[in-house]
Amino acid sequence: MHEMIKNISKAEVVTLREQVACQPGQVVSRTLAQNDAVSITLFAFDKGEEISSHRSGGDAFVTCLEGVGRITVDGQQYILHEGESIVMPAGHPHAARSGRSSSRCCSSSCSENLTEA
Repeated sequence: MHEMIKNISKAEVVTLREQVACQPGQVVSRTLAQNDAVSITLFAFDKGEEISSHRSGGDAFVTCLEGVGRITVDGQQYILHEGESIVMPAGHPHAARSGRSSSRCCSSSCSENLTEA
């Protein structure tokens, strides 16, 4: 049997924001799934840290797990508070940045290689 989800306890209740720790001056990531169909990654942003603008081949779904996140899509800024989510459409430039304090989020993205059912 092939393991699809990694780096996280199985058959156990977990709190996602506790699965990735903030580090001074860094963006820390923890990959939970990475394959041809999907990518699921937890991110912890120290205050003022960011993932610079880039494009991806598949839609990305981001949920703020803690703090306040600043998401930019096509130059438009969106503020995410704990529990809020946004979809960043495939092929559009997007970036992520923490607010005035550290923040944590979960990002799930679909591969451009998926075909519609």
